[in-house]
Amino acid sequence: MGTYLNLDPDGLQQLQQGDVVLIDVRTDREVERGLIPGALHIPLHMLPARLEEIGQGCPVVIYCQSGARSAQASVFLADHGWEKVYNLAGGFSGWAARGLPVAQN
Repeated sequence: MGTYLNLDPDGLQQLQQGDVVLIDVRTDREVERGLIPGALHIPLHMLPARLEEIGQGCPVVIYCQSGARSAQASVFLADHGWEKVYNLAGGFSGWAARGLPVAQN
């Protein structure tokens, strides 16, 4: 099974100082309420079909609403060769609860 690291919002903000791919695996309805700026929306069930959209040269951070679905997606990417995979602990809810930036899709 692939390995990934959990990351908190502060860790994500640090990673965003460089190149990072941010993936939102929530549903379309969840994303209508907002997303983390710069995120690529790939619903969890579409991830296998859209792997070519995710670069392997820089860290990949995945998030969902709370962190459970993104943990599944993190394992999936790690199992398919991605080496720097992070799960945003607390997900979008944790990010928004801290008052961090939210964009509208």
